[in-house]
Amino acid sequence: MNTPFKAFIVNKENDQFTSGLQTLALSDLPQGEVLIKVHYSSVNYKDGLASIPHGQIVRTYPHVPGIDASGLVEESSDDRFKKGDRVIVTSYGFGVSHFGGFSEYARVPAKWVVHCPDSLTLREAMAYGTAGFTAALSVLKLQHQGITPESGDIVVTGASGGVGSVAVAMLAKQGYNVFASTGKSQEHDYLKQLGAVEVLSREELSPPQFTPLGKGRFIGAIDPVGGNTLAYLLSVMKYGGTVACTGLTAGSHLNTTVYPFILRGVSLIGVDSVECPMSIREPLWQRMASDMKPDNLEGFIGEEITLEDLPAVFTRILNGETKGRVVVKVSD
Repeated sequence: MNTPFKAFIVNKENDQFTSGLQTLALSDLPQGEVLIKVHYSSVNYKDGLASIPHGQIVRTYPHVPGIDASGLVEESSDDRFKKGDRVIVTSYGFGVSHFGGFSEYARVPAKWVVHCPDSLTLREAMAYGTAGFTAALSVLKLQHQGITPESGDIVVTGASGGVGSVAVAMLAKQGYNVFASTGKSQEHDYLKQLGAVEVLSREELSPPQFTPLGKGRFIGAIDPVGGNTLAYLLSVMKYGGTVACTGLTAGSHLNTTVYPFILRGVSLIGVDSVECPMSIREPLWQRMASDMKPDNLEGFIGEEITLEDLPAVFTRILNGETKGRVVVKVSD
């Protein structure tokens, strides 16, 4: 079988960068034990970077971006997967060093593939995608630190983005008192619908000057923002509080002191979803389909698009103009 199919291709030759839909054959796909008919993907900030010539994401050209995919197994040489199985692929080299999900077919190593839980549709799986998995991993990290809904208030920064919006809804579902921070005043109602009890401005959590130890406000935080916001959060954590750091949209530098750590026992925990082992990944997807699953999971989807719509959405996500999650319907 060498069926022709559509894929979104980025390419760079002699400093000339191109992108758009092309027709591929199965023989064009990289090696792997599992061939998947992709039904849905999603758009992440990393995908936006892959769509520009100097995004420093894509390693070799030509390339199919898309770090997420859900679909049905078409062929497998691995006994763990059979034709027709519903599966999810995120993380590892998918969409970065290996052809990704913006394609009607994907062939991947079996060790990257997760069975889609029965109580999760393929569309819902991509309403989560990498962003949702990162949010769930962040919640898990807080819970492993012993932070319960009774412990105190939790704050989520960058709350209208992919990681932030899912984190707000997951925490609310678990019974936490969630404060959401965003720079988009028009999204306050949206965040309250997701479960935030109060919405804070971006500026409130990133003042130009603050003391190394301010008044303790939060027992936990999920922060996809980094930079000055992360430094401020550390200064206002309560005794024994934990900050889960997931991103750097406000910058990679952290100007802080040791005082929150040695005087309040604050923990700063890094969250990496790319190389997260299957021993954590598979059980966490099961929780994402059960006790962590928000009642309004479909509400995360800011919109559903097709492969043809990708260029416009890439521009918007790089400019911070999307909200929630953007799901890509790749094929029926």
